[in-house]
Amino acid sequence: MKKIVSPLLEWYSKNKRELPWRKDKDPYHVWISEIMLQQTRIEAVKEYYKRFMDKVPTIEDLSKIEEDELLKLWEGLGYYNRARNLKKAAVEIMEKYQGKFPSQYEEILTLPGIGEYTAGAISSICFQKKEVAVDGNVMRVYARVCKQDIDVTDSKVKKEVGEEIRKILPDTPGDFNEAIMELGETICLPNAIPKCMECPLSKYCQAYRYHLEGELPRKILKKEKKEEQLTVFLLVWNHQIALNKRSTGLLKNLWEFPNAASFLSQEEALNWLGEGNLVKHMKKGVTNTHIFTHKKWTMKSYLIELDHPIKDYVWVSLEEIKKNYAIPTAFQPFLEYLEKDQKKNN
Repeated sequence: MKKIVSPLLEWYSKNKRELPWRKDKDPYHVWISEIMLQQTRIEAVKEYYKRFMDKVPTIEDLSKIEEDELLKLWEGLGYYNRARNLKKAAVEIMEKYQGKFPSQYEEILTLPGIGEYTAGAISSICFQKKEVAVDGNVMRVYARVCKQDIDVTDSKVKKEVGEEIRKILPDTPGDFNEAIMELGETICLPNAIPKCMECPLSKYCQAYRYHLEGELPRKILKKEKKEEQLTVFLLVWNHQIALNKRSTGLLKNLWEFPNAASFLSQEEALNWLGEGNLVKHMKKGVTNTHIFTHKKWTMKSYLIELDHPIKDYVWVSLEEIKKNYAIPTAFQPFLEYLEKDQKKNN
């Protein structure tokens, strides 16, 4: 592993991508980008990052933002607890560190929503601390370079790999951590399609030498996701649409269309609604499947026009929803369907 340091840093200096959060070493910028990049591709994050920074340019701004506005900014990125933890951490930084991002790894690690990887990335990139930042890309590069048949999802294994990488960290640990992650993202790709002929480490890579790059790291069979069925109610009254704020469970405190936890026939849907005498028109809407980390939602919908609003819900226009209400990705296809339906009928 010691031999990879020089060629890796040289490759990175010539090939690193121009990314908005790399323009400086501001820990606030790096922190926001790292949290956004969890579970999300770089290309998708760029626009979210710009919009976020335009609206919330400082830690103080983040500590003061209203949750609904914050979740609207985060709309489409998913895993909304990440956004909530950002605000919690910002409040803590304002109160405990007088608004200045802490520089020590141990202090960063105590902030809400920050784990070992993110703390390592921030402390090494922004403060040049000799800390490792081991993500899936780093694990894959390590497994191939060292020809290690390891379970890259095992936290104990990840810790062991981190300790091995710590031994070779140069005096520019931030550059090294970014370089090895960049290599995993752009060259040492997953799913048996690495670009070995373009890799600066191919002469040192044991998996490449023994033609095992397609087999390493070991593929771990994923557990089957629990499937849930939902019926979504797209309720319309006087060009206003019914919304409900989730109070528990998945997507807590986010806005959704009213829904029932099973597939309902039209008759069952009217009974569930309990407002059958108010229905002017009813038709089947679109269906959608959304996959979360541990479960899958299969959703069908009904578009129902009502004579007057049901008091249990918030009634807002499409324009208001798009501007002010955070609708989770799972429900976005239904919002698009409503927009098309309204355009068609205008």
